[in-house]
Amino acid sequence: MGLRGTRGVAARSAIEGMRELAGAGLTTPEVFRRADELLRPVLEFDAVCWHTADPATGLVNSVQSEDLSLAAFEQAVRLEVWADDLATFPKIRRSGVQAETLSRATKGRLQESVRYREQVAPAGFGDELRAVFDAAGGMWGCAAFLRVPDRGPYLGRQREVADAAARHLGNALRACHVPSGAPDAVDPGPAVLVLDRHNRLQALSGPAEELLVRLADPTPTSLTVPTSVAMAAEHARRAAHGLTVPQTPVRVRTRDDRWYLLHGSTLRGGGAADTVTVVASPASPAELMPLHLAAYGLTAREQEVALLLVRGSDTRDVSRVLAMTPYTVQDHLKSVFGKTGVGSRQELIARIMLGGGRC
Repeated sequence: MGLRGTRGVAARSAIEGMRELAGAGLTTPEVFRRADELLRPVLEFDAVCWHTADPATGLVNSVQSEDLSLAAFEQAVRLEVWADDLATFPKIRRSGVQAETLSRATKGRLQESVRYREQVAPAGFGDELRAVFDAAGGMWGCAAFLRVPDRGPYLGRQREVADAAARHLGNALRACHVPSGAPDAVDPGPAVLVLDRHNRLQALSGPAEELLVRLADPTPTSLTVPTSVAMAAEHARRAAHGLTVPQTPVRVRTRDDRWYLLHGSTLRGGGAADTVTVVASPASPAELMPLHLAAYGLTAREQEVALLLVRGSDTRDVSRVLAMTPYTVQDHLKSVFGKTGVGSRQELIARIMLGGGRC
């Protein structure tokens, strides 16, 4: 990266600290706070907004910030879903890098960004650096780093540091999702929420009230529902307008380590324009298996082998289906056992079928 001098030493130290986060046994909020401590002196930002995401879809499902007032967060959600802007989280993922600055994406013409005009500048900030935290084929989170105009645009070396750090942060967040045991209590079942066009809660089923508490964002926002519910609603509206949306449903984890699937659908007729119903259903072990396999850091091929084994295939079946020799299957299986910390196929099945996590 060409990091030289005192600043280069500080950057390398920050990146090494980020690398160590994956094995520190931290919760998600703790990972974000530690990352803030490591990166703020190097990136020289004045505020940061951290997000977790559904690893499969990449959709933001929570927000955490100790710097920003989120009194107009509903506008941020709308811009994130509807604005065809520069340097959005999905576009950064598709670009092949993990960090991008608004100044670089606009070639110094920040006013070309609708996000800058309607959100960043009115809040008193100048350049924005965004990073996505990918690991093991999934996006586990993302962040927006903001700096006041007097600091000028982010430097190229700072974007490079953020890019390198983002890869380690992805591994740290992935490690937070390793299952540690199924919750003891019985899930109350599906919950139903009805939201108006401004994502204000209009009606809800009995279990939904309790679920809203468990899905609450680490940082309070102007929304009357958690970020995950608002995002599911906005994407349902996009789909109703015939626009492209990520695969659904959205997966989200509650504060007590349960996973839910959020399905949004628009209502029609009776003056219900843009009214959305969001159904939150407990995720089944089968629906969570791919996430758990990714959380252990298995490669794509190792995940294929493990899924077939969990579903009852033997070595010969796996060899035939995946067109590999039995010896190669055994090599992959040995790696799977090592990463998941088990010693047999039976233990692997039990481990992968467990729910819960540490974050």
